[in-house]
Amino acid sequence: MTDFGRLIAALVDADVAFLVVGGLAANVHGSGRLTSDVDVVYDRSPENLRRLTAAVAPLSPYLRGAPPGLPFTFDERTLAAGMNFTLVTQVGDLDLLGEIAGGGGYDALKPHSVPIELFGRTVWCLDLPTLIRVKRAAGRAKDLEVVAELELLLDEGDPAAD
Repeated sequence: MTDFGRLIAALVDADVAFLVVGGLAANVHGSGRLTSDVDVVYDRSPENLRRLTAAVAPLSPYLRGAPPGLPFTFDERTLAAGMNFTLVTQVGDLDLLGEIAGGGGYDALKPHSVPIELFGRTVWCLDLPTLIRVKRAAGRAKDLEVVAELELLLDEGDPAAD
């Protein structure tokens, strides 16, 4: 079971530049669908990779779905060499996304995000129109299923925009 609050706190307290996306962002905007992980798009600057490593390394990250014992080192060099990482940690699943379909990376998405209070911390979350766009672009069945719900929420007035 993922401890969403601990993952968010670890990132915020280390001053990591990130945006909440995915299922947790859908929940912020009023979706009732369950999510089991925290998805974030992170700034890929060297300084932010240092902060991200410092925040997540103590949680013993490992590649989700990888065979046990596969060599994996979570550090700045690994983050710089890769882009998207689906991780399991001591406190739950965390997806670190350098970029996402239909939206791009941190710099492209930041103007399409809103500050919200989440688990006692202020974080930036994709705004509802952008979340709908990236869910549609992802094209996975689970993403397309939530688009209709998110569009209804947009029509009713986004609770995260208040």
